[in-house]
Amino acid sequence: MADIDTRPRVRETVKTERPRLHKVILINDDFTPREFVVMVLKAVFRMNADQAAKVMLTAHQKGACVVAVFQRDIAETKASEATDAGKSAGFPLLFTTEPEE
Repeated sequence: MADIDTRPRVRETVKTERPRLHKVILINDDFTPREFVVMVLKAVFRMNADQAAKVMLTAHQKGACVVAVFQRDIAETKASEATDAGKSAGFPLLFTTEPEE
């Protein structure tokens, strides 16, 4: 009976951390037509016309507006896709990303 181990068993659990989310932000400018901004929001971010118009107006009135929140790589991809759509049409449309607090 001297061979019995009486120490308590300890299981190690690995806790995986959720990836940090990033905000996609629309920056207002005075040159890109509102209709074009709405079109980009609908195409890239899959918004309906009402949602896209509200986001565009908020950015217009406040200078910037959070469009959506994604994982970092998705946020960066969507922001660059939307910015590139503006560039290809000759507009200074700008979307940026930043980590969510």
